[in-house]
Amino acid sequence: MKTSERLLRIGADLAGVLPRAHGAVVASGSWNPLSVAGIRQLGEVALDELALTGMTLTAPPPKLERSVASCAAAAEELAALGVAGANAEPDPVDIGSLRRRRFGRHRYEQLTFDHDPHLPGTLAAEGFGGKATAVVHVCRSDSERRPWLVWVHGAGQGQPFDLLVSRARWIQQELGFNVALPVQPGCGVRANAWPEYPNMDPLANVAGMLRVVSEVRALVRWLRPQATALAVAGVSMGSPVAGLVSHLEPVDAVAVYTPIFGLNAMIAAHLGRWGAAVDDTVALLSSDVVARLSSAVDYQAVEPSAAPRRRLIVGAWHDQMAMREPALALHERWGGQLYWHQGSHVGHLFAPGVHAASSEFLRGVAARQPDSGGGR
Repeated sequence: MKTSERLLRIGADLAGVLPRAHGAVVASGSWNPLSVAGIRQLGEVALDELALTGMTLTAPPPKLERSVASCAAAAEELAALGVAGANAEPDPVDIGSLRRRRFGRHRYEQLTFDHDPHLPGTLAAEGFGGKATAVVHVCRSDSERRPWLVWVHGAGQGQPFDLLVSRARWIQQELGFNVALPVQPGCGVRANAWPEYPNMDPLANVAGMLRVVSEVRALVRWLRPQATALAVAGVSMGSPVAGLVSHLEPVDAVAVYTPIFGLNAMIAAHLGRWGAAVDDTVALLSSDVVARLSSAVDYQAVEPSAAPRRRLIVGAWHDQMAMREPALALHERWGGQLYWHQGSHVGHLFAPGVHAASSEFLRGVAARQPDSGGGR
């Protein structure tokens, strides 16, 4: 794609942010443009559209990484293995370093450990296997046993700023939880380290998901003896990780926020902004072969080990990134509590209602009391 064509496409997409946002809220049928809530909804949806433009069109133009046929062998192996077979038992955490850090008023520790996810043979043969250095930001108060929350970030995160987004300090001080924030491969403070993840290669994306699930499972097993209760939560791209970990490991609670169907499918859904130049990449990521490949990390096909009353799903009614369908489908499969934020994907991170629902949920986990339930 020529530079001039790329600039024109970015400009056109930016110019369409407000019209697309307006169309989305109007389509809901209940939007009131004269209300404070209506203005907030429009602003939040515009933020979603702006974020999509930024993440999609400011990156290098997508290139076709491989053919559908080159994914066939891995798809056959992973589909046969399923979730249980493709996700190998994780090696225990062997701490490489533990350093005290500070981010603003937040004091935390940065934990690192080398980890090999023992990927299935076809993925290992493609060069995706082997050890990488896992990174976890840890917020703990003392050596006493406390409830732990493992919080898995979404796309574009993985920095110490996640301490603010996750409200780690407030959860520590007000709810009595210790908080662990694993950094996904290729993200945040791991952005310059191998492996690259996520990207336009469906094999790399499935291998990356298997890797981070293995890392978080190892972390959960390391934390379990220190915990009176253990909850795992995932935001957007972190939702499949939280869902799979909660299925493969015994946990007391699981929460997912603005969940996605799958990483390859979500990437494909937004590449159309590049136009016809990426049709071949969209076709690859949306193919039946890649769907079979991705079945090994399909958290929507399995159930958590946590009891239904300890499952929280937070969807955004005007979500322009993940859309609302994954939350609806997941609730159909998992049951549990479903809370709707009447705004957007980005907006839910700062929504008082979401904070209140999350706090009530975590208080119930810590106290092991019955939940009062959530709803729209």
